[in-house]
Amino acid sequence: MTSESVKMNIGFVALLTCTLLVGSTLGTKLGQPPKPPCKPGFSQNFYTVIVSRDILRGQSILKGTTLSSERVKFESCLHNREVVFVSSDPAFSVRSDGSVYVEQEVANLSKPVQFMVTARGLRDTRIWETTVKLAVAGHAPSIPLTQVGIEEMLSRAWDSQPRLIKFPRKHLRSSSSNSLRRQKRDWVIPPINVPENSRGPFPQMLVRIRSDQDVTVGIRYSITGAGADQPPSDIYSIDPVNGKMFVTKPLDREERASYHLRAHAVDMNGNQVENPIDLYIYVIDMNDNRPEFQNQVYNGSVDEGSKPGSSVMQVTAGDADDFTTANGMVRYRILSQTPHNPIPNMFTINSETGDIITVAAGLDREKVSQYTIIVQATDMEGNLNYGLSNTATALISITDINDNPPELTDKTFSGEVPENKVNVVVTNLTVVDRDQPHSVNWNAVYRIASGDPSGHFTVRTNPVTNEGMLTVVKPVDFEMNRAFMLMVVVSNQAHLASGIQSSLSSTAGVTISVQDVNEPPVFPVNPKLIRFEEGVPAGTTLTVFSAQDPDHFIHQTVRYSKLSDPANWLRINRTNGQISTMALLDRESMYVKNNVYEATFLAFDNGKSGAPQASGTGTLQIYLIDVNDNAPVLMPREGQVCERARPASRVNITASDADGDPNVGPFVFELPSFPASVRRNWTVSRLNGDYAQLRLKIPYLESGFYDIPVFVSDSGNPPLSNRSVIRIKVCPCDDNGDCSATGAVAAAGLGTGAIIAILICIIILLTMVLIFVMWMKRREKERQAKPLLIDPEDDVRDNILKYDEEGGGEEDQDYDLSQLQQPESLDHIINKPAGVRRVDERPVIAESQYPVRPSLPHPGDIGDFIIDGLRAADNDPTAPPYDSLLVFDYEGSGSTAGSVSSLNSSSSGDQDYDYLNDWGPRFKKLADLYGGGEEN
Repeated sequence: MTSESVKMNIGFVALLTCTLLVGSTLGTKLGQPPKPPCKPGFSQNFYTVIVSRDILRGQSILKGTTLSSERVKFESCLHNREVVFVSSDPAFSVRSDGSVYVEQEVANLSKPVQFMVTARGLRDTRIWETTVKLAVAGHAPSIPLTQVGIEEMLSRAWDSQPRLIKFPRKHLRSSSSNSLRRQKRDWVIPPINVPENSRGPFPQMLVRIRSDQDVTVGIRYSITGAGADQPPSDIYSIDPVNGKMFVTKPLDREERASYHLRAHAVDMNGNQVENPIDLYIYVIDMNDNRPEFQNQVYNGSVDEGSKPGSSVMQVTAGDADDFTTANGMVRYRILSQTPHNPIPNMFTINSETGDIITVAAGLDREKVSQYTIIVQATDMEGNLNYGLSNTATALISITDINDNPPELTDKTFSGEVPENKVNVVVTNLTVVDRDQPHSVNWNAVYRIASGDPSGHFTVRTNPVTNEGMLTVVKPVDFEMNRAFMLMVVVSNQAHLASGIQSSLSSTAGVTISVQDVNEPPVFPVNPKLIRFEEGVPAGTTLTVFSAQDPDHFIHQTVRYSKLSDPANWLRINRTNGQISTMALLDRESMYVKNNVYEATFLAFDNGKSGAPQASGTGTLQIYLIDVNDNAPVLMPREGQVCERARPASRVNITASDADGDPNVGPFVFELPSFPASVRRNWTVSRLNGDYAQLRLKIPYLESGFYDIPVFVSDSGNPPLSNRSVIRIKVCPCDDNGDCSATGAVAAAGLGTGAIIAILICIIILLTMVLIFVMWMKRREKERQAKPLLIDPEDDVRDNILKYDEEGGGEEDQDYDLSQLQQPESLDHIINKPAGVRRVDERPVIAESQYPVRPSLPHPGDIGDFIIDGLRAADNDPTAPPYDSLLVFDYEGSGSTAGSVSSLNSSSSGDQDYDYLNDWGPRFKKLADLYGGGEEN
């Protein structure tokens, strides 16, 4: 191939940055974490290489020139085995170290160049492929972008296709050896270019493949590879007889930019006639994709007052078409700006990068806070006639800067405040700021420049209204300052922008009038501390605790009273505040804390000029100086020692004194000389200033209780003494020095005889209780042993049976049932007036007392019990049935029952009723009626 045949004319110039990323890994290194399984192959299926004009040097690219500083890397996973790279274009090659070289001199690059790079191992039958495209960016196309130009480009692409491709000659063997010797090819099969989105008709012929041996041998042709018999399959086909190769459907470059097929020629028996040849098919890009913005709405901002050329934001649109051609080269422009203030073109956009910048001054947030920009992206390098376009919206917010100083609404403000009040708002300072509300450029900061040297006032900012609240933080005194003249300055939290001057309206004067109020009297020294000895007599004057009235312009009288005196020791003179005592002051009192006694007094004025009374309090602290007025006492008051003197048998005693130093210890302990037995039997020895030991002086002392007097004296001047009696229990002790049980009893004063007498009395008492219990049980058994004379089931007693009463007849349904019932109480009978009374009522007299029947009577007593019960029943007029006539209510007429009067006695003749007289008083009335008829 001659140098003229490899000269290429494309119009793009840029730096060649061939990034044929091919990585060769040698396995996981020792000590590193395990990596994912190795997958051999190229990192990309398509690479675009941008060639710089510096490499051309104004002439041509010389043979041996390295086109890229980057190395070709390939992931082989072959463990240090070599990988060979083969280029489909003999003008370029990739060496084993990954360097891309120019194999033949290239005079010019006026149009893009594509070629395939194949990688294969020396001992591996697999191959990997990728496509490399060389282009010069930024060079205008040589053909005008018109419809005619586009058609011409397509026709050139088709016209440049080889119509006939022959199989190259086979490799020849060297005459001197059996090794293969490569013979130089007669031609290089150029790539086949197919435009995408072709309208057909399909199948559409691409090339014809032919073998020189088809004259003598019947040849059958076939193709293999991705697009033929591999996914995506059935895109390309070949006539097996004449070798014509077809494309069966429209291609899409955005899905696949190139194909690598292999053509085969075999005889009728399937034997290989020719070595397979490589066919490279490139899909020519068409402008079939619009630019697409990454976002439909972009948000940006720029400070108000920014100078022309200030960057605002960037919009970005991508195009799926080939970006090395005009189909994928996007250009930007601004379609509209809203609003048009101050001019319609406040912004411009970089047509290539999409950067939006300002082109005019005058951005003012207070006038326009946001601009809406419509941006258009067009491919074909912005050609509006043939390029495809898309739009997006850019919202540009004008950010606030502190270009407006705060201004007070008035030059002077005024207010008034009562004296002695704090946290009172005197007046509100109103301010106007045109910057963005509630920002650091708007928030006001107030400062008192002059007129308040003592710091009585401060100005706080209202966070909602931005007003300044002039507040009293330190009480003001009408008698010292009746008015204040303040100078207040307002500013912002943020400094003013460069070149902005403060306004004269940022300063104002404030006049404050102080109102006089009736102030309470004040004690000059509060609290007041005085020192006095305790024990001063009642009526002693301690001090004068007087108060002053701060109201100099109002003459008022101050009076005093006692507010708090816990021990009620003091009194105060009502007019002059003189403090005197009413009782002795005692330092040891519970009301004295740390030698100080506190009392509180009240001073109040008379509230003239219509003002109410005002009062103030003062505290008087009396420090009481201790005097020796308390004698020491001993503790404990009881003890225990053994009757026989032992080293450990002793009583420890402690002296305490309510006074303080130096009127306390060291103490002196001693025993009295009378009675003489105390010093004869006992001795006391001091251990230290506060402690002493009392123990037996003799070897043995009889058990019992002994009262030992002990004198103790303090160290006061003069000293005070006290006689304390300690009750000591002397008892026999065991080996451990503790009192034994018998010893304790003996020590309590009970002898052996007394103890025996107490035990005998207890035994006699228990014996009597036991005898009484046994007698009661025996008597109970005797009573239970007497059987009844009759069967309990046949035992008939005089029992009153109460039955329910029935109502009247069928026609007498309106009746009073209570008249037929036995009365529950006798109140209505007792209170009934004299006159006719019911004879069926129970007589109101005392009831007879019946004998009580035992549960199990004795057989000899049953007869007497029956006679006594009968006698009581005969003499009981209250027992039913009452000895009287019964009155029945009328039951109505028409009863189905027969008349009772129709009943006659079944007996005839006279009957003797004299036996009724033998039945007792209960039947006396009946006997009189029937038995005595003849006499009457």
